[in-house]
Amino acid sequence: MMGIMDNASCFYKNGLKFSCQRCSFCCGHSPGYVYLSRSDLYKLCEGTGLSIKEFVSKYCRWADYYEGKTVLALLEKPNYDCILWENGCSLYEHRPSQCRTYPFWAWIVKDKATWDEISRECPGMRAENGRLWTCEEIEKNRQEYIANIPLTREEVEALINS
Repeated sequence: MMGIMDNASCFYKNGLKFSCQRCSFCCGHSPGYVYLSRSDLYKLCEGTGLSIKEFVSKYCRWADYYEGKTVLALLEKPNYDCILWENGCSLYEHRPSQCRTYPFWAWIVKDKATWDEISRECPGMRAENGRLWTCEEIEKNRQEYIANIPLTREEVEALINS
């Protein structure tokens, strides 16, 4: 795992401002995937009180992924909102890593141009009075996003059958 970015030219070395405005931009409005890791699935099952089999059946779908893999992802509503979105995340305290680490995803914080482009859609990234996240906090979130490996179909089937 890569440590805190030491690069003096890192555009977020002095931190970035972000405070969620509850606009739901990152939770819907356009097609996308919320991939689920093993820890994500366990937390969501804990939050709903459902078994893995029940949760997967009710809230999940299979998504094509890199290297020809099929992985677990949350369902979307017909309007592309996350299946868990109901005027806010219905499982906020148990939300997946992908959701917890937004907007500090590796590809978003790779450079200032990408950050600025995404911020046009996310008012929380433009909030003048937003919380100042330190470089260390941003890097921790970036690393969590990178390490969050979604479960494959075979891995989910093994969990269900164990």
